[in-house]
Amino acid sequence: MTTAMLEQCISFLVDLSRRATVPLLALALTGCSTVDYYGQLARGQLQLLSARQPVQALIDDPATDARLRERLALSQQARRFASERLALPDNRSYRLYADLQRPFVVWNLFATEEFSLQPQLHCFPIAGCVAYRGFYQQNRARGAAALLQAQGLDTYLGGVEAYSTLGWFDDPILNTMLRWSDERLVAVIFHELAHQQYYLAGDTAFNESYATFVEQEGLRQWRAARGLPAARELGAQPREQFTALVLASRARLETLYASGLDAEAMRAGKQAEFARLRAEYRQLRASQWQGVGYYDSWINGPLNNAKLLPFGLYDQWVGAFARLFAEVDGDWPTFYQRVAELGALPQTQRLIQLRALGAVPE
Repeated sequence: MTTAMLEQCISFLVDLSRRATVPLLALALTGCSTVDYYGQLARGQLQLLSARQPVQALIDDPATDARLRERLALSQQARRFASERLALPDNRSYRLYADLQRPFVVWNLFATEEFSLQPQLHCFPIAGCVAYRGFYQQNRARGAAALLQAQGLDTYLGGVEAYSTLGWFDDPILNTMLRWSDERLVAVIFHELAHQQYYLAGDTAFNESYATFVEQEGLRQWRAARGLPAARELGAQPREQFTALVLASRARLETLYASGLDAEAMRAGKQAEFARLRAEYRQLRASQWQGVGYYDSWINGPLNNAKLLPFGLYDQWVGAFARLFAEVDGDWPTFYQRVAELGALPQTQRLIQLRALGAVPE
């Protein structure tokens, strides 16, 4: 995953804590989940907020490391482009910097039943229902995963390098983002600001596909404006091929789990499917990637249902949003208005419209 949305109840609770009485805050916490879980979310978000510094001050400071100054300067060029050319929100987000002194800002925990690809859902006041829980401390995430595993669930823990608070706070450039290539850094700024521009609670595939389209089209326009040749993102083709491989495996597992076989037979079939996925990956690696192991670490680690969940969420409806953008002749404000109109439809009608937009025209 390039990025992910942290449960936005963080924003709700921290904002509420500034204005509400203690009993009201306690009621909100109890209504969402445990005080302990939401307490670590609030503490983590507050730590992030307190670490922020104005980017321009760091750029102007002669004591700032030259490489850091260079990356921050690039981020500000992208930030201006996002508002001036892509009509994305013009606020303080990504005009601040925070060094968290760790490789990930948050760890997301996914969980499924042993014979299901339906995620455990977690519902929040702002984000709606999402397929994971986020933890600012890796040891807490591992502990929560262990508890779920003891209940017989499949779990997967993934590190996240950036997320959006949907404009509730001024999101900073993070040290975790500066490990990326220049183009990926620019693209993720576009992606996260797109979430601030519009967000539909409870529909991850819609939100991520929309933001991914904004990221991709924004990056295309960024390259054109800088006189750079049009080019696919480095590694895009392997990523697409690998995603297709995993989605095919997931589809076969769904068929298996719906077959009505007994638990022992499904358990054996599940392991056989993961063996097939690894074998097909090795074949793809040798025949298409000249032996380069782009995803060796992922494929060679433990495989289970939960590990397959994030795939497909970011690009399911990208083609539909591309068609919508073409229909409005590339006018960004009109595009965002049309996105919001789609989001306002009841789910069934929204899916019908997305499928129609995604269809290949005759």
